[in-house]
Amino acid sequence: MADVSSSIIALNCQSVSHWFGSKKVLHDINLRIERGQFVSLVGPSGCGKSTLLRAIVGTHLPRKGQILTYSKDPGVPASPVTGPGRDRGIVYQHYSLFPFLTALENVALGLKLDETSIAFRTFRLAAWKKLRKKHLQLAAEYLNRVKLGDAMHQYPHEMSGGMRQRVAIAQALVMKPEIILLDEPFGALDEATREELQKALLTLYAENEAARKNGDIPPYTLVIVTHELNEAIYVGDRLIGLSQYWDWQGEGNPVHPGASIVYDQSSPIFEPNAAREFEIFEEQRNTIREQVFDTRRSQARINNDSRKTAS
Repeated sequence: MADVSSSIIALNCQSVSHWFGSKKVLHDINLRIERGQFVSLVGPSGCGKSTLLRAIVGTHLPRKGQILTYSKDPGVPASPVTGPGRDRGIVYQHYSLFPFLTALENVALGLKLDETSIAFRTFRLAAWKKLRKKHLQLAAEYLNRVKLGDAMHQYPHEMSGGMRQRVAIAQALVMKPEIILLDEPFGALDEATREELQKALLTLYAENEAARKNGDIPPYTLVIVTHELNEAIYVGDRLIGLSQYWDWQGEGNPVHPGASIVYDQSSPIFEPNAAREFEIFEEQRNTIREQVFDTRRSQARINNDSRKTAS
């Protein structure tokens, strides 16, 4: 049985700020995410949600502050984000699948690039064939988890948009990252397909719950950026509101320093096949609209300095 207590943290943003030239985007973001949490990140357009996600994935490092990731192994020290790494996987709205590879081959590609080189595949052919078989077996396992087992030999042009997005999710999962990031992953899909994929995420959350009941470390930690509040509440167990509409003058800032966290609350947990009861969402949805999206409101920001609870 794993030591859950010593492996509780997955990600820690410490005093993260970002700007582009004179444009201030993020201000003093302190955010600790525990292993197994599904965090929904919402906020007005232009508040820096995707910028924060790119800072976490390592493609756009913050101008100030640092981001730490933590291994499931309690003996491994925290690792500062200095660029992209296997410990963070990301799924974008516009999936990037190779059209000449099947779903199975697309999912196995990351393992191939991570664990082999051209020289290995050329000069150690027997070892590569053995490893390739293992990669394909893992890829098949994760395609089955996202309910694409019957389509694993199809090419992208033979699949619907929802199916291709499932392949993209399997691509992220197969690498077994410490944290999975999703940037508006279902924004381009129709409502029915979107609901199917939301349920696919809830299935992963149910696997987390089963792991917890067994005393094991939950396998999936997830941050999803979405503009759709029903989706945010439905798939997440924690909801973070990032907003540029906060009382920055009350903190003594001479100019607007960027968006900050103004809302951080838990949200209801749903079973994958349970009916979505939107009346449960209504009170929280209205509160979020008022505290996060209302341009007339000067909300106090939440400054939970994560360095006090994790290092």
